[in-house]
Formats: sequence, structure tokens, C-alpha cells
Amino acid sequence: MSETPNRLELIEALAIRNTEAIAALTVKVENLTDNVNGLTNNVDRVLSRSAVLDDVLLELRDSHEQHQQNFEEHQRNFERHQQNFNEHQQTTNAALNSLEAILLQLIRIFPQS
Repeated sequence: MSETPNRLELIEALAIRNTEAIAALTVKVENLTDNVNGLTNNVDRVLSRSAVLDDVLLELRDSHEQHQQNFEEHQRNFERHQQNFNEHQQTTNAALNSLEAILLQLIRIFPQS
């Protein structure tokens, strides 16, 4: 009968070790669960921020395209105004040259005595 208590003691020791191992694993699983929850929260925050940044980037791109179109339109308007100015300048210069020619003819016709 001496074998039976030894065997029972061995089984009891194994049960205690298993219980302690299960308790340790339970703590590790709880810690792992906390870590996973923390990482999930971080991922959710990063994904939310990424979505916001994506929206901001789209707005910036649209805004940039609109500004680019406005700039190109202003550039065309400026070039048109520059051309008009050059045409007016040429017309003014031609008128001044004509007036100068008329004035020279008048001076020849009516010399100052």
C-alpha cells in the first residue's frame, strides 16, 4: 500500500503544478489580451487619423488644382492685357509720330520769322 500514497502524492503534485502553470498562463493571456487591446486601439486611432489625412490631402489637391486653374487664367488675362497695352503703345507711338510729322510740316509751311 505504500505505492498508492506515493502515487497520489505524485498526482497531487502534478495537479498543483498544472494549476500553477494554468494560473501563470492565465496571467500571460490576460497581459497578451491587454496588449492586443492596446494595439487595436492604436491601430484604430492611426486608421482614423489616416482617413482624416486622406480627406485633407484630397481637399489640398482639389484646392491646388483650383488655384492652378486660377493662376493659368490670370496668366492668360495678364498676357492679354500686356498685348492690349503693347497695341495701345504702338497706336500711341504712331499717333505721336503722325503729330510730329504734321508739326514739322506746319513749321516748314509757316516758318517763324
